[in-house]
Amino acid sequence: MIKSLFCLKNLPNGKMVNIFSKCPHLKTLPLLVQKYSSSNSSTAAAHVQDVGSVQNENSRSVSVKSSIEPPEPVMRLITKHPVTSPPRQAWLETLSTKDGKKLGLIDLHSDIFGVFPRVDVLWQNVIWQQTYRKIDYRIAKNRAEMRGGGHKPWPQKGTGRARHGSIRSPIFIGGGKVHGPRGPTSYFYMLPHCIRLLGLKVALSVKYAQGDLHVVDSLELPSPEPEYLEEVIEAKGWGLSVLFIDNKDIIPKNIAIATSKIDSYNVMPSYGLNVYSLLKHETVVFTLDSLLDVEGKLLQLTNSEDFREKKFERVRGSVKWQ
Repeated sequence: MIKSLFCLKNLPNGKMVNIFSKCPHLKTLPLLVQKYSSSNSSTAAAHVQDVGSVQNENSRSVSVKSSIEPPEPVMRLITKHPVTSPPRQAWLETLSTKDGKKLGLIDLHSDIFGVFPRVDVLWQNVIWQQTYRKIDYRIAKNRAEMRGGGHKPWPQKGTGRARHGSIRSPIFIGGGKVHGPRGPTSYFYMLPHCIRLLGLKVALSVKYAQGDLHVVDSLELPSPEPEYLEEVIEAKGWGLSVLFIDNKDIIPKNIAIATSKIDSYNVMPSYGLNVYSLLKHETVVFTLDSLLDVEGKLLQLTNSEDFREKKFERVRGSVKWQ
């Protein structure tokens, strides 16, 4: 629980003072301290008006009502799904300008963006995504499907040679294939739900830890020219390949035109997010709406029971074994 107390003495009447809290959650929010003077009092007490939200021990956040509108930058605090460790933070940026303008700080849930890196889980997800769509169409003919070889190449006895019944036998050159590929063969298999879920969380955590995860207000661009998008990405230092993620199927026209002419820039809806695409691109850029969508969905799946993976499903009497 954060407690702030500011006492100012001998302030001129009516003077306003800007004080910034040392708390990381409130570093961008000004606290306005206004003097209230009294005729019989020699000291002045400061009245603190907090325009953000103050954390509490029992709840995730407690909103403090204020008549003053919060100026930019605006913070986004987590109000659902309590975290087990301090939340991560990221800057809210914009694509409308080429400079590094920051719109505010947002909190990221540590259960999604602060997971311990697991290379084995990432490997399982990548191999699964590369394999489950694979179909082997190769086919090798056996001796019955080969053309020719219908007569005995030489008599059974009298020639001194080994006995054979067909020149299409697998031991002959040009003969049929034994145990060859008999396509089409599907390599589909389903990765467990918990491994797929953990893979997404690990990939997002790794991208955040490496500084390759960014959040923007929207994908609106002032120009459809690919050169403008390249200049913005170069100015922000986002690397050579960027994956933009939005929560809508229909993306803005300008960014659709700009990314269609550059192979290393791609746009994806939030429901199509996958481990392979996250690792394939150097930088991942979320819109704020898509970030809330992905985070909420992953938290819902993390905190919900999957009936397919329960250890015991039977209800024995009044006791449910879990």
